[in-house]
Amino acid sequence: MKRGKKYVEAAKLIDKSMLYDAAEACSLVKKAAVAKFDETVEAHIRLGVDGRHADQQVRGAVVLPHGTGKTVRVLVFAKGDKVAEAEAAGADFVGGEELIPRIQNDGWLDFDVVVATPDMMGVVGRLGRVLGPKGLMPNPKAGTVTMDVTKAVNDIKAGKIEYRLDKTNIIHVPVGKVSFTEEQLAENFDALMGAIIKAKPAAAKGQYLRSVTVTSTMGPGVKVNTAKLG
Repeated sequence: MKRGKKYVEAAKLIDKSMLYDAAEACSLVKKAAVAKFDETVEAHIRLGVDGRHADQQVRGAVVLPHGTGKTVRVLVFAKGDKVAEAEAAGADFVGGEELIPRIQNDGWLDFDVVVATPDMMGVVGRLGRVLGPKGLMPNPKAGTVTMDVTKAVNDIKAGKIEYRLDKTNIIHVPVGKVSFTEEQLAENFDALMGAIIKAKPAAAKGQYLRSVTVTSTMGPGVKVNTAKLG
């Protein structure tokens, strides 16, 4: 893959054979970001687990202290007095059964996170084929199936992100934007890593954190020293 001149210059800032501590890695990612837009800073965490086994799944959510830098649109499935509660909390869309055809047939997906009260999961379950592959299905582990819709919406708006293993046992999550300060990125990264280390399954054997890389959307990756994490 041919890289642009800017990328090649930026890559020179990073020693590929080095493992950096988290704060330094965040600093280098900022320096190496050369795109004309405010790139997202992402963490890619390879874990020593086998996600095919239920007892080795790693999934959850964490509120990043400085948010993700992205405006998150929240859809809440609720009924009764929970509708007004969701609206008061600042949910972008609130509804029930009437939203099903809009999502299923019209392909309406103008939202980033879906929250549902437990009594609405029967309705939401019918959207499994649409929401599932996009990672939008509400989940109790992530705090998106709850009666406390106020807390759920507030947390998401404050910068709550979900993390889960992909098929290759890697977690990919945003930890902020290039426009954040180095301290903000490092604090967000630390909060994320703290949550993932805490979520280590009892069944996981051997080295849990195999590799951690921080990168911006268009920039080169920076490897983080896992020995210094947790």
